[in-house]
Amino acid sequence: MREILHIQGGQCGNQIGSKFWEVICDEHGVDPTGRYQGDGSSSDLQLERINVYYNEASGGRYVPRAVLMDLEPGTMDSIRSGPYGQIFRPDNFVFGQSGAGNNWAKGHYTEGAELIDAVLDVVRKEAENCDCLQGFQVCHSLGGGTGSGMGTLLISKIREEYPDRMMLTFSVFPSPKVSDTVVEPYNATLSVHQLVENADECMVLDNEALYDICFRTLKLSTPSFGDLNHLISATMSGVTCCLRFPAIHFPHCPRADSANVGCQEHDVCC
Repeated sequence: MREILHIQGGQCGNQIGSKFWEVICDEHGVDPTGRYQGDGSSSDLQLERINVYYNEASGGRYVPRAVLMDLEPGTMDSIRSGPYGQIFRPDNFVFGQSGAGNNWAKGHYTEGAELIDAVLDVVRKEAENCDCLQGFQVCHSLGGGTGSGMGTLLISKIREEYPDRMMLTFSVFPSPKVSDTVVEPYNATLSVHQLVENADECMVLDNEALYDICFRTLKLSTPSFGDLNHLISATMSGVTCCLRFPAIHFPHCPRADSANVGCQEHDVCC
């Protein structure tokens, strides 16, 4: 089986990544405890390639092959207390206490550099448990300090250690119209250089474009970050479905109703 190791970093990356796991758990019939609850008619399709993203643990539980990292504990605590918090391996939560303060250099050279060895240990452990590791996918944003600074540091370290494995990133780019801090353009500029050097494929997710979709297409007057994360997770599901299901041999982007998370209509965008 061609396994993929999922890594999510920073507040934005962890929120998007958690939403992604909720979506694909629903598609594969896996409940929040990791047990398969799908119907009999589609069980073969749901389980045939489930090992691409999941490890099968004792008792028939499916555990996401995921590493969750951050430089502060807040986001990790919210994931653990969320509906799917118990599905992840407890040892795969790696976090610090200081935070990066929206500073790329802190994430890349100081606080992030101090934590990177602990993250790499978890990555190696997951990679060693794979029969045939296909590659890595990283969820992060380029506007903050952890996702941009520490995220690109981790990508460069993985590239050194696994030079022949694929590296795909889902990178949320900042926008001048949707900005939290004034240093976001600097963080993004420094990160792009690292991505050009070390990533094989980068899925660019633009905050402003996501807001436009919510305003114009979905007619949401005040879109929340949850609405944006739902759009991103639906796109990630569509991009990866050709890897997770045997009958689909081309990627497609799903069209999802943001107002009803449980209802997802998968259409091919031509």
